[in-house]
Amino acid sequence: MNAPQPAAAAGTAGAPRQARRAGLAAFVGTTIEWYDFFIYGTASALVFGKLFFPGVSPAAGVLASFATFWVGFLARPLGGIVFGHFGDRMGRKGTLVTTLVIMGTATFLIGLLPTHAQMGIAAPLLLALLRAVQGIAVGGEWGGAVLMASENAPKGRGSLYAMLAQQGSPAGAILATLVFLAAATLDDSAFMSWGWRVPFLLSGLLVVVGLMIRLKVAESEDFAQVKESGDVVKLPIAEVLRTAWRTVLLGIGASIMGISAAYFTNTFVLSWTTNELHMDRQTMLYILLAISVVQFLWQPIAALISERVGESRFMVCSLLGNVVVAVPMFMLVNTARPVLVFCGIALGIVSGSGYYAVLAGFLARAFPSRLRYTGISLSYQLCSTLIGGTTPLVAQALLTSGGGSVWPVAGFYAALLLATTACVAALARLTGRHAPRSRPVPAAV
Repeated sequence: MNAPQPAAAAGTAGAPRQARRAGLAAFVGTTIEWYDFFIYGTASALVFGKLFFPGVSPAAGVLASFATFWVGFLARPLGGIVFGHFGDRMGRKGTLVTTLVIMGTATFLIGLLPTHAQMGIAAPLLLALLRAVQGIAVGGEWGGAVLMASENAPKGRGSLYAMLAQQGSPAGAILATLVFLAAATLDDSAFMSWGWRVPFLLSGLLVVVGLMIRLKVAESEDFAQVKESGDVVKLPIAEVLRTAWRTVLLGIGASIMGISAAYFTNTFVLSWTTNELHMDRQTMLYILLAISVVQFLWQPIAALISERVGESRFMVCSLLGNVVVAVPMFMLVNTARPVLVFCGIALGIVSGSGYYAVLAGFLARAFPSRLRYTGISLSYQLCSTLIGGTTPLVAQALLTSGGGSVWPVAGFYAALLLATTACVAALARLTGRHAPRSRPVPAAV
């Protein structure tokens, strides 16, 4: 059996109030999760190499810092399997509350962590451990948030509501950048001693806000129907691997740029421009803030367009557009002129984030309701480990080994885009979703 057909219940009609509440909870929760993840990436580029890996060259320190960044991605499939199991067996809501608490606690503790100068080798080891806990939490968060939004959505609007979970990525980046911009106004001594800790400590407050919203959301309608029918699977991971392994493999490939793109801009490009190109740290943070705003505004428009032209067609066109602008993007960033750097990154974001906005709903409908949490979590999180999390590490290694030349990095970026495009097209064929859906009746978001 190749892959189970998508359940008809995906995106079934729900009460408008419950749909709006579920969409808001998905957006707020993923914003907090991605805020936690992005501040680690920003700190990896600006701080961790100097504080936790002293005694090596700046380039080697950045590489070591990015290696701990990757640890979080190594742990994400474990989180996807564990929380996907509970999400498919016991429900989406309780699972999402748990992941939010775990993520916030780990992030808060990073803000209290002693540095290498204070604790020796134990400091980077504890940093890696807390990063792994972050990875486990976010591994279970993304899939559940997507499902809470899409499975409670009005009929035919599953992708649009799933996009609300995707909005957490630019919103988290905006929040993370704003907090780091405030911290970056400190002089270097204060920033390196305590200023970098403030964004991590603020996570505790954000988690409280997120929990207040998430606890008010009812269980997803699709899971309630699965539970009522007695169709709950005892071991979802085994069933997914037995019946939908082709869907999982193509889902991994279809997710490549959805995960990699953010870490090209928010982690690698930040490190490249502030270290090799010697741009001002605060200037680059302002540029990344503006880029995140552009992404946040464009993604809802992209989701609405995809409803008219068809998801897979829209995603393929967006990705191919990103291939076309890849070389100009890197050329503009390489000038180290702030306006041109912004224009270069914006080219990649506008072309690529349209695909990202639709990705969540596209993956969710590839799996039946009873296996959906495990299926999309396994696909997305395995991709994060195998490809997404290595992006800044590989890009930095290519830049270093190439003597500062950015062209090997541009080639790597284009290759990831082409692989993603091929897998999106193949997954659309496998699940039989080529044509645009009929225009649904508008509903309040």
